Amino acid sequence: MAKLLSSSIARKVSMALSGLFLIVFLTQHFTINITSVISPETFNEWSHFMGTNILVQGVLQPILIFGVVFHFVMGFILEYQNRKARSVKYAKFSGNSNSPWISRNMIISGIAVLLFLGLHFYDFWVPEMNTKYIQGDMSGTMMIDGENQLRYHHETVEKFAHQPVRVGIYVLAFVFLMLHLLHGFASSFQTVGFNNKYSKALNGFTKAFSIVIPLGFAFIALYHYFSTL
Repeated sequence: MAKLLSSSIARKVSMALSGLFLIVFLTQHFTINITSVISPETFNEWSHFMGTNILVQGVLQPILIFGVVFHFVMGFILEYQNRKARSVKYAKFSGNSNSPWISRNMIISGIAVLLFLGLHFYDFWVPEMNTKYIQGDMSGTMMIDGENQLRYHHETVEKFAHQPVRVGIYVLAFVFLMLHLLHGFASSFQTVGFNNKYSKALNGFTKAFSIVIPLGFAFIALYHYFSTL
């Protein structure tokens, strides 16, 4: 029993740590993407650096992909364990009535985010890998308005221009991301044992982050869509 409990705790801690790692990436990704609205030149420069830097491409990108896969696999394992435990008949069970909908349906928001990641990879990562590693073009440039320019901002705008369905899917996905973060971000700190006088302030920060960042991503997609109408 002790061994099983220890294993279960280890899985939850691993899940929490991988989630916190992905939040670091999410922050970095948003920081770069928001410049596509503020400064296209900066967005091009940062995107080109991230897309051609050996350390980023050869080390950080594989770690990120592993982190995503690990987080979701661990999430499915924990969900299976929870469902299996709930199948046991108890004299009285009121867990559902004492917990919010978000915390009881993390698997739903998680699956929605996972499906969105598949679309996002198809939209941006797959074409990028094709251009750089199959076609062998590492320049990051293309002909735009008769000039050879960095292509990243142009490609981002074109992906959302006149694509209301795609934009709608992106916005809906960011709503699910918000729901996932609203419970997951704060609970990750609780899982790893962060419980002191700063917990209340940290909880406020996680809630603000969980709302602002997804809304920021939705704003970027909407901005590029409406700016081309």
